[in-house]
Amino acid sequence: MNTAVLGAGAMGTLMALLLSRRNGRRVSLWGHRTANVDCIARDRENRRLLPGVELPDSLIITGDIGAALEGAECLVAAIPSAYLRSTLAALAPHIPPGLPVVSVIKGIESNTFRRPTEIILETTGRRPVAVLSGPCHAEEAARGLPANLVVASSDSGLANRVREECSTDDFRIYTNSDVIGVELAGALKNVMAIAAGISDGLGSGDNAKSALITRGLVEMTRFVVAHGGDPATLVGLAGIGDLITTCISPHGRNRSVGYRLGQGERLSAITESMSAVAEGVTTCAGVHAISHEKRIEMPIADAVYQVLFNGKPAWEAARSLMHRPAGHE
Repeated sequence: MNTAVLGAGAMGTLMALLLSRRNGRRVSLWGHRTANVDCIARDRENRRLLPGVELPDSLIITGDIGAALEGAECLVAAIPSAYLRSTLAALAPHIPPGLPVVSVIKGIESNTFRRPTEIILETTGRRPVAVLSGPCHAEEAARGLPANLVVASSDSGLANRVREECSTDDFRIYTNSDVIGVELAGALKNVMAIAAGISDGLGSGDNAKSALITRGLVEMTRFVVAHGGDPATLVGLAGIGDLITTCISPHGRNRSVGYRLGQGERLSAITESMSAVAEGVTTCAGVHAISHEKRIEMPIADAVYQVLFNGKPAWEAARSLMHRPAGHE
């Protein structure tokens, strides 16, 4: 399958790299920032996000959407959720009708609460869509370390095709039909990763972090079920698998944000110093609004929201969780 990858971040670069390693296909990587794209094309390396990973000469790296889409049989969307709608709205006239899109985006649009695949359909028209998610840090997978993911789509043919086209000896993909559950799990785990980072930053220890991950999974499940997703998805790769990785790995941007909050830094200073987007920050705002509107009990997500947006000290938010009335598990 000839593929165009939209978004030259870490995950977009990884997908372009993996796909371009297959012979006989045309793969392009498109980015909207000309200077960044030019540097990647010149160096054959995304030095800012995946330093030391060489990109093959066969991979087309461009800021020209027309050149990127030439001959494309599939798109991979790897644009941060906060910029997805505006970017796709600008690109929509160039995207052929019916061209399948695979999203690797993990977030929720904060003002509309839309999932990435919903935004894709709203901005580019009806077409087959899928979401590829699970525990996968691009920093590891780009170096050939093993990763296992899940692709979800209501179109089983598209899901099977993505599995066949993207799987390698080190990049194993399962299929699923629960788009809602897989997509929401990928967004929600980023909020819990901020909480896990706060716990680490406060020096709360392994016992506290284990409990936080476990209870965080409960909150994620409540949210997914309230939106029509399958609770079984949460005990798979897109749920507990991705949650564990994001909460424990030093590569995790969201965990890093939480850690620095736990150390007493301000959110504005943290985000200004980062070279990549921490999706959990904007996702948390959307999750907070939805959970209150639908009366979904999510005390951990609420505590993270208070720290991020209401200036509540991290230690105070952690203490408030420990002082909640104990109930039946």
